[in-house]
Amino acid sequence: MIAESGNSSGSAPDTVVSFGGGGLNLLLARIVRRPVTVAALSVLFVGVLTAPGHAAPDPSNLDRFYGQTLEWKPCGIASMDAVGGECADVLVPLDYAKPGDRTMTVAISRVPATDPERRRGVLVSNPGGPGGAGLNSLDLLGDVLSPEVLAGYDLIGMDPRGVGDSDAAKRCGWPVGEMIRSAGVDLLGFVHDTMLSAGMAASCLIGGDQDKLRQLTTRNTARDLDVVRSALGEQRISYFGVSYGTYLGAVFTQMFPERSDRIVLDSSIDPDRYWSGMVRDWGRADEIALDDWSNWAATQDDTYRLGDTPEQVRTTIVRLLDSAAARPIVIDGFPIDDHWLPFILHNMLSNYRLDEALAATVREIADAANGVPVTAREPRLQSVLQALRVENSVEAHIACGDSAAPTDPVRYWNDIEGTRATQPVFGALANNIQPCAFWPRPVEPQTVVRNAVPALVLQATGDPRTPYDHGVALHRDLTASRLVTLRDVRIHMTFRPDLSACVNDTINTYYREGTLPEADLTCTADQASE
Repeated sequence: MIAESGNSSGSAPDTVVSFGGGGLNLLLARIVRRPVTVAALSVLFVGVLTAPGHAAPDPSNLDRFYGQTLEWKPCGIASMDAVGGECADVLVPLDYAKPGDRTMTVAISRVPATDPERRRGVLVSNPGGPGGAGLNSLDLLGDVLSPEVLAGYDLIGMDPRGVGDSDAAKRCGWPVGEMIRSAGVDLLGFVHDTMLSAGMAASCLIGGDQDKLRQLTTRNTARDLDVVRSALGEQRISYFGVSYGTYLGAVFTQMFPERSDRIVLDSSIDPDRYWSGMVRDWGRADEIALDDWSNWAATQDDTYRLGDTPEQVRTTIVRLLDSAAARPIVIDGFPIDDHWLPFILHNMLSNYRLDEALAATVREIADAANGVPVTAREPRLQSVLQALRVENSVEAHIACGDSAAPTDPVRYWNDIEGTRATQPVFGALANNIQPCAFWPRPVEPQTVVRNAVPALVLQATGDPRTPYDHGVALHRDLTASRLVTLRDVRIHMTFRPDLSACVNDTINTYYREGTLPEADLTCTADQASE
């Protein structure tokens, strides 16, 4: 039995609802007839989760962090050890408002500049997320930075606080791996996800180390970056961030403009849209990406049998979604239903180089739709299904701790219904409720990014993960930045081998010479992206 609050004021509950059919019908009725606030559903699942008042960072007593001496050791990462890479733990406050209280460690790596005589500083990188481990900087940048840039910079990797080797937070015990899922094709699916999301938030916060979880924020990671800078003996840092890493980089420029050197932000997030707004923007962007892929898939009907026109390919996807809603399609023991199929598509549409893998995946799922559980044939599908079994609650720790999400389930449902016609595949994913709706309010206000720190902003016009207008918005917010547009390419992350020499040369020139292009620049792919 679980208790539901009779109002949004936090007063004693007046109704008891069970998980049985009658209780579910009552909850459904309450959701569709009047707003159900986060307070009501927080009581329903976990009790009222209160957020402590915001305390400003305490600049005193930070000397021991900024002045620490690092102890370097081998990383145990073969590619980095082979080139003299080394790792160290950096001590940071858990809560910068209370630097004399609890501490934690942040793991960093260093690959030294290949020519000490030409060394000019450090280049810190972040691979995205939120929650992506970034200790292996060579894996991210080793094959795209020019020899001249590698000669001039120590490459610094870092696992953000609460991630990987940086005092990783304990997993919450979620029944599913990802907090981002589609609400499915009907109201019953949305009600299920509403209760599931509340329970996922509860499993993280109730009985867990709330004091720690509440401090796993981007603003604190930016502060950690500044401690790392000082511990490395540097006055400023250069930076490369992709996807979520652009948000971290933008926040750093806002908080520490005088410590920002040569900043490159690839596939950028509009800081004003992070987090909930960015996810909502996926709906339209993913539908456009699906159209682009459908155009290609229609030319491959002899191989994949998905339809010989873009319209037929889309019809195949919609019918497959309806089939998964009626009966989950079990592959490798994983039930692919109307909640997970859109996420799998979203995951693979972010790169046109995965077009063949996506077509093979859709063909395999369609073949399994009317049969008994099967074993995946395609390696890409195997890896996706395996990843969906691994809990990614660190994403919630950071995203929900950064940005307050809307709390009224009715708002989410109305947005889902309002996008069904124009976003038939992805509207219910982009607008679905998440555990963030049931998270305590952030300990600090979200960062407003408006500054004149020079930066290079890279954005592909066809990027469905961080849509093009996000890069335009960040360029506008960073008034001294230059925008480099990769035209007519559906891809997330533009700094890649063999994609665009124009993009790569622009980035390497900036790191080498410190000179931004005289004006915004448009690049193309070296080969056609079809």
